[in-house]
Parts: sequence; structure tokens; C-alpha cells
Amino acid sequence: MTEIIDSLADTSGDYDAVLCDLWGVYHDGIRPYEGAVSALRGYRERGGIVALLTNAPRPDFSVAKQLERMGAPEDTHDLIVTSGDATIAALRDGNFGARAYHIGPERDYDLFEGLDIERTALEDADFILCSGLFDDGAETPEDYAATYETARERGLVMVCANPDVVVDRGERRIWCGGALAEAYEKAGGEARYFGKPHRPIYDLALEKIATQAGRSIDRSRILAIGDGPATDVKGALENGFDCLFIAGGLAAEELVDASGALRADTLEPWLAAHDAAPQKALAFLR
Repeated sequence: MTEIIDSLADTSGDYDAVLCDLWGVYHDGIRPYEGAVSALRGYRERGGIVALLTNAPRPDFSVAKQLERMGAPEDTHDLIVTSGDATIAALRDGNFGARAYHIGPERDYDLFEGLDIERTALEDADFILCSGLFDDGAETPEDYAATYETARERGLVMVCANPDVVVDRGERRIWCGGALAEAYEKAGGEARYFGKPHRPIYDLALEKIATQAGRSIDRSRILAIGDGPATDVKGALENGFDCLFIAGGLAAEELVDASGALRADTLEPWLAAHDAAPQKALAFLR
């Protein structure tokens, strides 16, 4: 049974660090949530370490700049760990080749910084690097059907730098790289993932937290916070972390009433339907 708590402060003393999701938990893609800012500040003031753990397909420094543009204060977190960071670490091994066909917007070009990988046309590529749609405001995964077919015929692996399928930007729901990777797999292609819910991003987060703390911290002392059942909740539980589920993110329509309160009667059936069993839940991070 998932425990509904009143605030993050209710977990004081139970955990030494948190892994906090961004989209739908910390911000809405446009601005930070005041409650989340206050909650994370308070957690740090009580001695906890806050790692922002995001499936953003860009390096940590790029996400930091994005948060600054949103007006997010720096004192809410100690470090940032991204799907882009985990992807870059994998690409540095050279296992996918030296030429990539990049699917994604120009804002994701930071993925290539420091890598000896050339952006090429699809017909010249060794693999596909997918960070999202070229235009997530107008396109859908179906618009890439011809790309999937050509890539599958050439036996190209799609490296997915953002496993999220959708996120909410303000009031609008948009497609992410994970939707393209899933569609490519359905078309018979092979996709590889490095962000949530997959292990590489969690291993990287543990390394960074240990550096920040000056010691290793056991997974049982780290709480993962997120709103995605297939990414945040699944990733936390499969990688040995407790999870605080935020119902007011992707599932707000089904789980949060007009007053902003969590619908306790619908929570368990909804979680069961999504094969998710987080230890704790909140309507919104506060």
C-alpha cells in the first residue's frame, strides 16, 4: 500500500539524499513550482543532498542554464544528473560509431560537445542519436515512418537520449524522444536507452552523490521523486530506491481534484493499472 504523506519534510531522517525529477515535479517546462522550490530548500537546510535527476537529453551544464532562464534558484539543489550525461558517457566508449544522424532540435547540440562524433545524413550514419523531435510543437512520431524504415533496413541502432514518451509544457502535452524510440522498435529497429528507468543514469547519480557527500550513500538512504510510472517509479524500484510519486504531474487529471488534493480513492487503482507501487505519494511536491 502506498502511503500518502503531507510533505517532503515527513521523510526527514529517513533519507540522506533525494533524486528529484524536473518536468512535472520541479517545473512545468516554463517556470518552477513554488512548493517544490520550498520543499527542496528545506530538505537541504536539514542536511540532505538534492540531485535533480532528469531525462533531459542535454548535459548538466545545459540544463542548469535552462533552469536559470526559468528563474529557478540555485539553492534548491546540489547537483544535476541528466539522461544526456549518461548518453554521452556511453558514446565516449565508441561502441556505436563515429557518425550520427541526429533527430532532435538544435537546442540539443550540446550532446555533441567534447565528443569525436560527426553529425551526418541518415544514409552516411553509423547510428541514430535521438534527443527528441525536430519540432515537438508540430510533429508526431508517425511523421518519422520513412526514417524508421530506412534506418531499419540499414541496421542502425537508435541511441535514445531521452526515454520520456511525453511531458507537459505548461498546459500542452508534447512528444519526446522515447516515443520515437518505441515507434522505431515497433518498426523492427533496435533502440538503446540510458536515462530513467534504465540503470546507467542511476549509477551516474550514485557516483555524483558520493562525490558531493564525500562518502558512499546506500541506495536505501536515497529517495527518488517523480511523476512518471514508467520512468520515475519503475526506475527507482528496479534500481533499489524508495519512491515518492507525485500525482499532480502527468496523472493530474485522473488523480488530483479541483482543490489540488490527491484523490486517495483513485490512487491505488490507478497505480495498479500502471503496474507501479511507490512507497509514498503526494499531490504536488511541497
